[in-house]
Amino acid sequence: MDLATLKANGIVRTQTARPPVRAVFPFGLSQTGVHELAEARFGDMPALTGFALAARNEGQNRGRAGAILWVTQAGLGMEHGLVPDGALRTFSPHHTPRLVVRPGKLADALWTIEEAIASSAVSLVVAEISGADFTATRRLALASGRHGVPVVLLMPYGREGATAAEARWRIAPRPSAPNRYDSRAPGAPRWHVVLERSRTAPHLAGRSFDLEWNDETLSLTVVPGLAAGQVTPPAPPRRGPSDASGIRRAS
Repeated sequence: MDLATLKANGIVRTQTARPPVRAVFPFGLSQTGVHELAEARFGDMPALTGFALAARNEGQNRGRAGAILWVTQAGLGMEHGLVPDGALRTFSPHHTPRLVVRPGKLADALWTIEEAIASSAVSLVVAEISGADFTATRRLALASGRHGVPVVLLMPYGREGATAAEARWRIAPRPSAPNRYDSRAPGAPRWHVVLERSRTAPHLAGRSFDLEWNDETLSLTVVPGLAAGQVTPPAPPRRGPSDASGIRRAS
């Protein structure tokens, strides 16, 4: 049986190599491969979720169509609440359909992620899971590279160890920006982000960034004064917490 017949019967498929990821922020996050976002400390999951949504808009591949699959391992959903559809609209100029799956066990969640990638029916998989060993992340990375579906893993503060993911980010909330209309109200959300590991930009591993969401340009920007990596003591929390802390609600 020749190659043309194998292709016609769907036995052999032509693979197109994914384009190289440029070593610029957000280094392929929500665009290609598997990325891990981990809490800096317990309770940072709302900020983690807000950053994932903001970075998705920053790095999304606009040529990819399809819904978002949001996988929430049951235990994490009970601890941190669920993400309402309104949160997605806050960080996106258009509404993207979302499919939600809530498996009870980690093994079931990992199986769901891998099957969703292979289906090519979704444009992005976001998964809140309790952990994943190197073998599991390697399987996801291979599947993501083969089918071109990016994966973002939202993980608890205890996440450590080896991973096959493109990058691991450590996320913490910062006091919001001043509100230009009401000094007593919270302003634009801000995050303190540490790029712990990066295959795309290994020279930046360990670097930290203070980032702010701009709701006019729908993009993330470096907080002025911290762009050069200056170390400054945190300012007293004179204003409300970041708006990103309110994007989850009790399950």
